[in-house]
Order: sequence, then structure tokens, then C-alpha cells
Amino acid sequence: MQTLLNNRYQVIRTLGSGGFGETFVAEDIQMPSNRRCVIKQLRPIQNNPQIYQLVQERFQREAAILEELGGATNQIPTLYAYFQSDGQFYLVQEWIEGDTLTGKVYQQGLLSESTTREILVNLLPVLEYVHSKRIIHRDIKPDNIILRHRDSKPVLIDFGAVRESMGTVVNSQGNPTSSIVIGTPGFMPSEQAAGRPLYSSDLYSLGITVIYLLTGKQPQELETDPRTGEIIWHRYALSVSPTLAGVIDRAIAYHPRDRFASAREMLEVLQSGVGTFAPTVPYLQPPVTPAVSATLQKTISVSPRSSTQPANQGTGQRGIFLASIITGGLIGAAMIIGFALNKSPQPIVKSSTLSESSTRNEPQDTPPVQSPVSSTSEPSISNEPQDNIPVPFLNNGIPSATPSSQLPSTTQPQADRPSPEQAVQNYFETINKREFQTGWNQLSPGYQNNKRLHPDGYLSYIDWWGGKVQSVDIEQVNLVQASAETATVNAKLKYLMNTGKVIPGSVRFFLLWDAQNSRWVVSDTK
Repeated sequence: MQTLLNNRYQVIRTLGSGGFGETFVAEDIQMPSNRRCVIKQLRPIQNNPQIYQLVQERFQREAAILEELGGATNQIPTLYAYFQSDGQFYLVQEWIEGDTLTGKVYQQGLLSESTTREILVNLLPVLEYVHSKRIIHRDIKPDNIILRHRDSKPVLIDFGAVRESMGTVVNSQGNPTSSIVIGTPGFMPSEQAAGRPLYSSDLYSLGITVIYLLTGKQPQELETDPRTGEIIWHRYALSVSPTLAGVIDRAIAYHPRDRFASAREMLEVLQSGVGTFAPTVPYLQPPVTPAVSATLQKTISVSPRSSTQPANQGTGQRGIFLASIITGGLIGAAMIIGFALNKSPQPIVKSSTLSESSTRNEPQDTPPVQSPVSSTSEPSISNEPQDNIPVPFLNNGIPSATPSSQLPSTTQPQADRPSPEQAVQNYFETINKREFQTGWNQLSPGYQNNKRLHPDGYLSYIDWWGGKVQSVDIEQVNLVQASAETATVNAKLKYLMNTGKVIPGSVRFFLLWDAQNSRWVVSDTK
């Protein structure tokens, strides 16, 4: 390798090398100051004379883009020159005095939240500008962000488009295409790895970079939820504020539609602390079919009716009656209903007083009484008896002497689905593991969008669970009713707050079966 390039640039040392070529620090000996610069030597992946001109055209186009970007902001290196020599291509760029984020973490250890926020606040406008030019960086990672010494501003380096031009080949149809995927495994999302990068792909990479700054964990060291594909990282950064954690979670959502729409939106949410976060797992609300409500059970163990037992016939009869009501008019409907009631008595559910832990006396340092899955709400707490809770009845309408150990056939769970009680227990286990994104995804969209309970969406949710509750002890879970599509579960809980206070609570969960994802989701609570 010659030490003088283009009869002008004196190579001082090699910064790195890879499949695309090498990078050098050099001095421009034709400048009075011997200005220091970075030279990137790029070589095509194929020595095919037929496509060399295509590579050359793409290289010139990408160099022009780098010139425009570097001239518009001082947080992208200025392009000084580009040239070709001996079949290879060279970019001459501004030398940035500073440390990469990788070097910063290596020297100083984990970065503080305030430092990390400052980096994001200064970098997101640059990314917004880049995207406004219809350019995707495609290789955002700690090695490609330099904190400049003179002003501590982050500088974005090493755009992937020029390297992609070096991978130009001709496909079977004779058209030029790229044979390579630009990006770094772990830092790029799945759609980019498949060769279809989006603007939100850069936001994903930036989110993974921030996790590295806060935890010191490389992407390969982090687990992913096998059901949703979401990255599990909260356990390594327990001191991170709920706002920043929520911003990161949305940036690194597995599906692009669940991420921020733009760098500007991400910046606005970061600065304001207000944002509504969509679930990261697609949810299909199942149809709710009529079902006879089962009666309250006092133990977790429930024995369903045998599969050979006939199903309740009232549902089918009511369907026939409904058709008659529509076609016969109000008078005919009244006659049919009266006939039906005389012919086939339906199970009757009466109200009786049953002592249970309920809630009303909230501590001063907690929000108003709502459900425990509400981010702004306190768990139900009190020692008052609760009225109007159904007690068990037999099918003939006569009250049973003791709670029945059986549920009607509509409560029979399918063998391949978890029980509603287990779903509630799994929900709180997820909370105790600080996997808030996974917990949020176990709420139905309607419950997530309840502005009274979650005024700021996911941020409110993690502000409650991450900022106020340390853990939840599940004392008892009782099934109230269940059908193929809905279930009601009572839970007796103890909340250990971050203040050290222990708060007992009782919550009734209303669940819906999410057939698409084979799980129960929380649709409401009392």
C-alpha cells in the first residue's frame, strides 16, 4: 500500500479494514495546515468490467449526497474530495476529533441517563434531516457515532449507501442490483436484514445503541420474547426513568408499524414525556358469543363439566326467539317471550352478600383507586364487605347449599389454551420481571386506550409499574366465570411499593380470548 494517495494525501495510520476496503487517517500535504482527514478506500466486490461503470456511477451519486449532507450540518463529516485509482474508489472526509460511543463506554463505563438523553436530543434532528432527503443511514451503532471533543456533540459517520454501491451486480434479468445487505447484526431490525430498510429501521438501531450505553450489553447478550420478538432489556437498567424506557421500547418494537413514525416524533415524545404507545403485538378482538355466566368459585381448582354433557339449550332457543321478534313485531315478540319463559325456565342468579377484600382507603402517595394494571391507579384496597356478588345456583334455579365445584359446559377450557387463572398469574410474573412491554401487550387495545386509566398510554403504564410498584405477591386467584371467548377472574394481591409500604388489594379481571395469538388479554378490571 503506497503511503501517498493521489499525490496529495499522506497516510499516517490505518483505522480499520473490512470486506469493502480500508480506512486511513491521512494529512493533506497540499494544504498549508496539512489538514488531517479520513480516507476510505472502497473496492467493488466483483472485478467485472461490465459492471464497473455501474459501480462508478453509483459511487459518484452517493458521494454527491454525502457532500450535500455534510454541507448542511456539522454533525455529519464534510466531504472534501473523492477520486478513483487502480480500480478502487476513495472518499476523503473531515477528521472528527473525539471518541466513538463504544470508546466512551470502554473508558468511562455506562453512561448516565442525562448524558444519554442529551445524545438523543442532539442526534435525532440530524436523523430527521437525513430522512427528509430520502436517505436511510442503515448502520447506526456505537462505533458510528462520535462524541466530538470540542463541543460534545454526537457526529453521525459511515453511511451505508456508498458501501452498497460497491456491491452492485447484475441479476438474472440483466438489471443492476445490490448483492449485499448493509447493517450490523443485532443493531439492524428484521426488515433491514431482509433487504427492505425503512426510516424506522434507523430509529430501531438508535434504540439498540441507547440500550448499549445504559447497560453495556451488546444486542447478542439480550434475550428476546419468543412470542413477540420484543427485546428484554429492562432488568439490566432498573434505574432508567419510565419516560426514557418507554421511548426506547417503542423505538425497538419488532414490527415497524409499532415504532415512531419519524425521528421528529421520537424527539417530541422524549422532550415532552407524553406519548401514546401502540401494542407491539397485533391483536384481533374475538367475537363475543352469548354464554350463561358461571357462578363464583372460591378455589383455583375448577372441575369442568364432562365433555359428554349436553350444552345449555337456552342459547339456541333465544336465537329462534330473536328472529321471531324481528319478523313478528313488538306484540308478537312479547307473546313469544312469555311463551318461552313459561316453557323453559332459565337459570336464575340472585344477589347475596359475600365478604371479600375490596378497596377504598388509598394511601396519600398513590393515585386514585383504579385497576392494578392501570398506570395511574392504586390497587383496590379496603376491609369493607362487598355486596351484590353472585352466589352459586344449580341449573333448576334452586340455591345450592355449598359452592359448586363444577362450571357449566360453556366454561370448559380447550386443552391447547392456558386457563384464565394462569393468565392472570403469568401477567403479574411478567410485571415482577420488569418486562413492562410484554405486560402492556397483554392488555386489549380498548383497555390500553382508556384515557382515564392510561392518560399518557404506555408511559403512564410504566410510570405506575416501573416508578411506584416494586413487586406484586399473588395470594389467591379464583375463577368466576369462563366461556370460549370470555372469562372473569378474582385475584387477591399484595403490592410492595417502592416506598416500602405493603398494600393488600383485590381485583376482578375481565379477560378476552385472543385467538390470533392464543392467549387471554385483559379487557377491563374492577
